[in-house]
Formats: sequence, structure tokens, C-alpha cells
Amino acid sequence: MGHTGAVWCVDADWDTKHVLTGSADNSCRLWDCETGKQLALLKTNSAVRTCGFDFGGNIIMFSTDKQMGYQCFVSFFDLRDPSQIDSNEPYMKIPCNDTKITSAVWGPLGECIIAGHESGELNQYSAKSGEVLVNVKEHSRQINDIQLSRDMTMFVTASKDNTAKLFDSTTLEHQKTFRTERPVNSAALSPNYDHVVLGGGQEAMDVTTTSTRIGKFEARFFHLAVEEEFGRVKGHFGPINSVAFHPDGKSYSSGGEDGYVRIHYFDPQYFEFEFEA
Repeated sequence: MGHTGAVWCVDADWDTKHVLTGSADNSCRLWDCETGKQLALLKTNSAVRTCGFDFGGNIIMFSTDKQMGYQCFVSFFDLRDPSQIDSNEPYMKIPCNDTKITSAVWGPLGECIIAGHESGELNQYSAKSGEVLVNVKEHSRQINDIQLSRDMTMFVTASKDNTAKLFDSTTLEHQKTFRTERPVNSAALSPNYDHVVLGGGQEAMDVTTTSTRIGKFEARFFHLAVEEEFGRVKGHFGPINSVAFHPDGKSYSSGGEDGYVRIHYFDPQYFEFEFEA
């Protein structure tokens, strides 16, 4: 307990000792994972949309929404410097004047962050200087999700423009496109197979007037190299908001607007589903 508004983002550090959360109550909070004790409270002027630990767990970043007359910012705090936490002053704050950040992750070696914007742009920001290192726009609408590959050399984006795209983490070079006929809310890369899973569905406001078949709420599997769809999994009765692979690549989980989290186990070699939870 602690937040007084919707919690938009959660991240754990590498050894799962600490958890970072961002909320619509205009705060980012650091917690002890074992006891649930709040360790730090960082107040902001608007809702915290994304947050994350760097690879070593020493630096945190979070982005705030553009709302109530305040612009979007990305803030960086060094947890090894208690004065930054006590004064609520980050060691670096990057303004995002044009469009707000809707998804962000740390890049390879913690040298940068990769941010997706409401406009469909992707930016790579230096974690040392704050400058924009690379800027690309391959999506035409909002980027809802960014997830890295296990080795952090690639990442996949999910967008409202009905596509998910694969990029190089260092250069942001566009590699592959996975096309659907509905907004994509989340996409994940298998840790050890050439699989990409996509989750989405129509806009939430239209769900009550649409059947599950028309809404297309299945999780959809694509081959990473040839960009072709090879499987669909039904189950949810509303749009899928998030997907994630198990580290062994033999199961995945999905969370939906229908209030369910579903875990599917399957044989990746033959794509035969064994059971779901």
C-alpha cells in the first residue's frame, strides 16, 4: 500500500531486491521487494508513465506525462547518492517538448534509454548527457510497448498503427514488421526461439458493443525471421494489454481488459498447446 492512484509501471532490479513503481498520483516510489517497505518517494508534477532500473540497479529513470500544463520529462536518479532522493532533485532531467513518452526501456550497458512516443517516434537518449543520440519514426501512431530481447541487441515495439516492429538496440535500424488488423498493445520476443507474440484488440471504449470474434482478442504468434503469422491463441474476452515470455520460452502470460491473467504452456517446436492456467 502507498500509491493513491493507478499504478502505470513496475520494474524490479536485477537481483529482485527492490521494486520501482510509477503512478497517476504524481509519484515514483522505491520498495523493498521482500517486506513491501517503502524506501523512497519521488514526487512529480504529473503522472509517472514509465520507470526502470539500469542493468546494475544503481540508476533509475522515469518519465512523466504531458498534462495539467506540465511538459513531459525523463528524470534520472542515482540511488547511491542519498542527497538526490532527499532533495527530490535528479542528476539529470530531459524535457520532451513535442509529444509525451508512452513507453521506455534501458538500452545496452545502461548507456542510454530507448523511448517510444505518442507520435510514433523512437528516441535514444544518452544517460550521461541527455542528448538525443538517434531519432527514427517508423510507426504512424502511438507506441504502446517496448520489450528487449534477452541479449539486449534487439527490441520489439507495439503500436496503435496495427503493427509491431523489430529494431536494432544500438542504431534503432528497423529490421522487421509484424502486421495485424487491430491496435497492438504489447509484444514480446521469445528468449530462445524465433517467435514473437503480439497482444491487442480494438479500442477499449468499443469493446462492449463487439463480440469476441470481431474484436480479435487472440494472442498472435509470428516468426521472427520471415514475419509470417503461424499461430493464434484464444482465451481473453477483451483486449490484451500485456504479454511476456517465460525465460525457457515454453510458456507465455497475457493480461487483459477482461480482468484475467492467462498462462499458456506449449511445445515451441511444434506449437502444440498443452494446457492453460
